[in-house]
Amino acid sequence: MKTDEQPTITGYDRRMYAIMNRREGAPLHATAARRRTVVVTHIVLTAIGIACWLYSVLGDERWATFGMLGVLLPWCVATGVINGATRGLLELRVRVLDERQRAEKNRVAARAQYVMMWLLLAAAVGTGLAGFAGVEIEGLIFPVLFSVFVVHWLMPLWLAGLMAADDLPEDDLADDPAEDVLPNEGV
Repeated sequence: MKTDEQPTITGYDRRMYAIMNRREGAPLHATAARRRTVVVTHIVLTAIGIACWLYSVLGDERWATFGMLGVLLPWCVATGVINGATRGLLELRVRVLDERQRAEKNRVAARAQYVMMWLLLAAAVGTGLAGFAGVEIEGLIFPVLFSVFVVHWLMPLWLAGLMAADDLPEDDLADDPAEDVLPNEGV
């Protein structure tokens, strides 16, 4: 076990840092409006994917499987754009993040927990009201719980994408920040 304060940065950490900080896709998330568009698109694609999966599993609809497969590629691209906008805030290990990024990650996690608390309350109240209204509640429990689980999983990503700051102009960017942040030891 290492006794010094500096954590060991592995080759995996270096590769992930390099991937998450590539600038080729920067025009896709350079402004707040573009990031909001990508996040809303990701939410819509997620909802379509959830609906298709539930139709294929619970409704035994074969067409829904193809719908889910058709949504998968654009969903992955949107996920990559959001990760690029946040520079891998949620994908990188904590030891690779600087203090500002760690604080941002904590803010995103706290806000996601707050939003999910209200979403869970709304789901519980909505399901309860549906039961009181005479809707067969047993058929709703799994789809609602599955949907809330997926939203719980993705909420930090969505909020991080919405909270991300605009990129600096190319003139203001220094050399590769990976040189300063990631030491060469432990490769």
